[in-house]
Amino acid sequence: MRRGSCAVPVSFRYLSAFCLFAGWPLATQAQVALPEVSVTAPSPIVRAPPPSALPAQSTLPSVQQPLVLPEQVFVPLTVVPAAELIAAGGANLADGLQYKPGISASTFAAGASRPIIRGLDNTRVSVRENGIGSHDASTLSEDHAVPIDPYAADQVEVVRGPATLRYGSGAIGGVVNVSNERIPSFIPRGGYTAEVRGGVGSADSSFDSAYKVTAGAGNFAVHADGFNRKAQDYNTPNGRQFNSFVDSYGYSVGASMIGLSGFMGVSYTQYNSLYGIPGAEALDNKTRIDMHQEKVQSRGEWRVNASGIEAIRYWVGGSDYRHNEIGFESGAAEVGSRFTNREIEGRVEVQHSPVMTSLGELRGAVGVQLGHRRLTGTSFEGGDSLLDPADTRTKAAYWFEELQFTKRLALQGAFRIEQNDVSGIGRDISDPAAPLIAAQRSFAPVSASFGLLYKLTPDVVGRFTAQYAERAPDAAELFSKGPHEATSTFEIGNPFLNKEVAKSVEVGVRRAKGPLRFDASAYYTVYDGFIFKQQTADLCDDDFASCGTTGTELTKVLFQQRNARFYGVELSAQQDIGKVWRGIWGVDGQYDFVNAEFTDAQGGYVPRIPPHRLGAGIFYRDANWYARTGLLHAFDQTRIGENETDTKGYTLLGADLRYSYKPGTGSPVSEYVIGLKGENLLDQDVRNHSSFQKDTVLQPGRTVRLYGVIKLN
Repeated sequence: MRRGSCAVPVSFRYLSAFCLFAGWPLATQAQVALPEVSVTAPSPIVRAPPPSALPAQSTLPSVQQPLVLPEQVFVPLTVVPAAELIAAGGANLADGLQYKPGISASTFAAGASRPIIRGLDNTRVSVRENGIGSHDASTLSEDHAVPIDPYAADQVEVVRGPATLRYGSGAIGGVVNVSNERIPSFIPRGGYTAEVRGGVGSADSSFDSAYKVTAGAGNFAVHADGFNRKAQDYNTPNGRQFNSFVDSYGYSVGASMIGLSGFMGVSYTQYNSLYGIPGAEALDNKTRIDMHQEKVQSRGEWRVNASGIEAIRYWVGGSDYRHNEIGFESGAAEVGSRFTNREIEGRVEVQHSPVMTSLGELRGAVGVQLGHRRLTGTSFEGGDSLLDPADTRTKAAYWFEELQFTKRLALQGAFRIEQNDVSGIGRDISDPAAPLIAAQRSFAPVSASFGLLYKLTPDVVGRFTAQYAERAPDAAELFSKGPHEATSTFEIGNPFLNKEVAKSVEVGVRRAKGPLRFDASAYYTVYDGFIFKQQTADLCDDDFASCGTTGTELTKVLFQQRNARFYGVELSAQQDIGKVWRGIWGVDGQYDFVNAEFTDAQGGYVPRIPPHRLGAGIFYRDANWYARTGLLHAFDQTRIGENETDTKGYTLLGADLRYSYKPGTGSPVSEYVIGLKGENLLDQDVRNHSSFQKDTVLQPGRTVRLYGVIKLN
């Protein structure tokens, strides 16, 4: 399960014409088994190697080979390696994820874009680094960035379904976990490993660079990395998108003690970003966000292999986050509001030794999780504040068990119980004349899931999962009650919200090996008390009394709760066709959609749901070259929520050309990679229906990016 940096650009998750290509004759080279990628996010149950030697840097697959997921994965899983994030070149994790099946992005600003999974966003999608939350204010509003730069990732794992029970009830939609070696878990082969990354982009005159190095000897290893990213206002088919610049930088240092039976380490990370907020008022206000975060994390593993315990693992992290929202009045910069988040979180998991039962081998793990968060949103413009200090205290326990019933059939069960205490100051919207309410709400979410995997053939695995999940309302959903200038909204929470309940079933099939690789999922979820932001027709100024009366500037947004139904499909495949030149050529494709509608008497559609998308491409790969070109079409979105407008579809033409070279023994450089990537080459008007800014902000036009990677040792 040890891994170093991974730079594998080829995605294996695409839909192709199965019937057309499955019977075509294939070259012998296309039959070669593909390398398997290690994943850590989906389950606490890890099949670790025996402690026969000190952990060492694992052998990595060639950057030109597709990734193959392990078979024992009970949930839909998307793995995005570092090379895809480097090629994408965006300032946010969502920029490298948003065109994967089932995943989109909020795209509020070039500096702030959060992943959306199956139409679910904000508090329902947990973004984490090595298992610990990002500890920011990004769930509070779409203009707030996640302080994890894409260059920090060796690999990103996007998990849906029952595996989210490991991380908390708030992750009811999914988990985006960034894996890296900021806390080293291995001694590098040869004593060190290093990497330099960088790129330039045409649409925004961007320049970005990063480095990372891990060194170790004996039982001690150290790590350091840093990044710098600058981008000007980007171009669209209609001209420059004013105030869309990004200027960010950061670094991290870490160290670990590593032994025969495990490791323990700590890291310190700093993240800084200054970025503009485009939109209708950008020319007048030039609103920008100045963000800073300091974070300390520690994690470790002890492979006990005694007394019925196979391993004990822990994760703990604490952070101090703050950002100012700055506007310009009469040419002078003024801080309109300040957001802070101070948070600490810890988790311990104990994996028991495998037990042979009459039904098969039983593997399992139990865990406990504790957390405390203090979030504020303070206004300095004389009106109400969006969020007075709100405290959230969480404690939880969870249990996963996997039973290998037969060689072909495996079962998994998971259970989580949680206690959330949320305190803050809110407003009773049903009585506008009522004073503010100081309240403490307590919730006890209980969740459970069941899953099975069945080998339909030696290479094809079918899966079925059923899940019952409860989610406690977030502090922002309960206690928001003021203006947010960056989003031009006046947001009002509801202190009387109840738990949100989701009941889901899902079926899927995956083939990860061979010339035809595919993954398909279909899901159906019923929500009792779905919590969402409802835009209204009322306008407000900086205080509640102006809403619907004298207000002229800010759109009134209410947190509401209604029953809803979500269902959708995610299909993807890749087909190797045959040999050409020195390698293999093939085709790929994808399709996804999510339908979300309210099921109460009022009916209607859930707002800001992504449209249907269909894509296809052709690729070539060999030991040194990778090339791909393809189209992704997003259909018109006409299934719109209250106070929304239709969004016209678009077609993205993209191309990627990449060359890698390994000098061989004797060279300090283990690999060179240089690539050229083009996006939106048709220069189409792209409006993202999931974005609050979609009517006023266009996405970037034609973009060409040149990038490179140098790996040492």
